[in-house]
Amino acid sequence: MKIPAKGQCYQMMGEMKMMDHIVVHSLQVCRVATFLTDHLNKHQYQLNHDQIRAAALLHDITKTRSFKTREDHALTGGNYLSDLGYPEIGNLIRQHVILDTYSEDGTISEAEVLNYADKRVMHDEIVDLDRRMDYIMERYAQTAADRERIKMLWQKTKEIENKLFKELSFVPDDLTRLVPHNGYSNELRKYQKLTDQI
Repeated sequence: MKIPAKGQCYQMMGEMKMMDHIVVHSLQVCRVATFLTDHLNKHQYQLNHDQIRAAALLHDITKTRSFKTREDHALTGGNYLSDLGYPEIGNLIRQHVILDTYSEDGTISEAEVLNYADKRVMHDEIVDLDRRMDYIMERYAQTAADRERIKMLWQKTKEIENKLFKELSFVPDDLTRLVPHNGYSNELRKYQKLTDQI
């Protein structure tokens, strides 16, 4: 499996001219996702840290352009990475909004970790699922069908949360305390320095 290194991820993000606030969101999603991965791997799980890191950094790779094109950024972002020769990363990115399957057994996949981490980060802030759902509902629920779909997805996300934290020694609310909220300014500067060279 090919996994792009952090510098390669930044290069791709720069080539796609991602807005800084989307980059900052992606950096924070990466922090949450890798933090959860590292703690889950201390138990019986064998999640691929590097795969999750790359997918988290790149999960919104086509979001900036989607504001104009109205494209499904999860689908086009996944396709973009697959076309670059990273099909496993593309598959995770494609599922960061809606998972292909919601397993009810005790297994945990990289796709579930990424999907959940993205749901916990609003802009650059780690928030609880209820606050994030309120934001999603306000921003994206234009019809009754939209509201029902979002509510169903949120129920599935809560089930993922229960599964993820079943083995951990901390609770979901602890993420706001345990994962640093700021400090990504150095990472943002590295990204900006790379993009200045593109």
